[in-house]
Amino acid sequence: MNIQHAVDEFLSYIKIERNLSNNTFISYEYDLHCFVQFLKNHSRSLVLSDISSSIVRRFIQDQVIHNNIKPRTLQRRISCLKSFSKYCVKDHFINFDFMAGVDSPKSDMKLPNYMKLSELQLFFNFLEHDNHPYSLRNEVMFKLLATTGMRRSELVSLTWEQLDFENKTILIHGKGNKERLLPLHSIIITLFHKFKSNLFIEHTHSSEPVFKSKLIKELNARSLHLIFKQLISKAGLPAQRFSLHHLRHTFATLLLQGNEKVDLKTLQELLGHSSLSTTGIYTHINLEQKKKAIESFLK
Repeated sequence: MNIQHAVDEFLSYIKIERNLSNNTFISYEYDLHCFVQFLKNHSRSLVLSDISSSIVRRFIQDQVIHNNIKPRTLQRRISCLKSFSKYCVKDHFINFDFMAGVDSPKSDMKLPNYMKLSELQLFFNFLEHDNHPYSLRNEVMFKLLATTGMRRSELVSLTWEQLDFENKTILIHGKGNKERLLPLHSIIITLFHKFKSNLFIEHTHSSEPVFKSKLIKELNARSLHLIFKQLISKAGLPAQRFSLHHLRHTFATLLLQGNEKVDLKTLQELLGHSSLSTTGIYTHINLEQKKKAIESFLK
């Protein structure tokens, strides 16, 4: 069997049967493309059964030396190839696991970078006084990220029907289409009402994206990151030190450092690290605990 045919079958499997998130699917698709391209560039056989662990190790070496990829990306590529190889064995495309004995390189564990409370307040102060035409949108976006711990992919895909202002909650569609219900901070609800009142009615339909670009199109994760970098620099903070994902780290760190005793289980649920099949399993007590945690934030 040609490797490209096996790759197509595998991608179909993880998309339909395993129901992986779109981001994971795109990453795995690109990782496998890189591997196939390596085989072509080095005149290697494209027959699936000809692939061996030694070829994979050559691929890893090439990625490190000639492509200078980051350790986390390399670990993901190896993980992708391990899943692909196991799938091929399970479906009898090949008789042996060509990833057997191939280990991911160890990477130095680093503490997540985050903003200090004073830095976050400086950023918020800039957003509140910025006179850019899209300043209100930006203020809502980044305060929402910082007070919920949402992922940027979750924010750009947010639609109006996910917001429940009456109950002060937001329904998040996370990785693997898993859902979690989060409380909204009171300052965010006020901002949302102001933001929504400045939009055309057709842009606030339940299925419409909440945040759009200048071209009235849905934002993507990359453009959101670029906006963040521009604004963080204008606020007087080092843009090279912070990435958009650091708002998520900031949320988690400041909650744990706050006056309210936020247990790790609550924080885990807020960040979406625990799997939830439906939002109905949330009890009133759990939601109230989350509301207290959110309201304690930035006091």
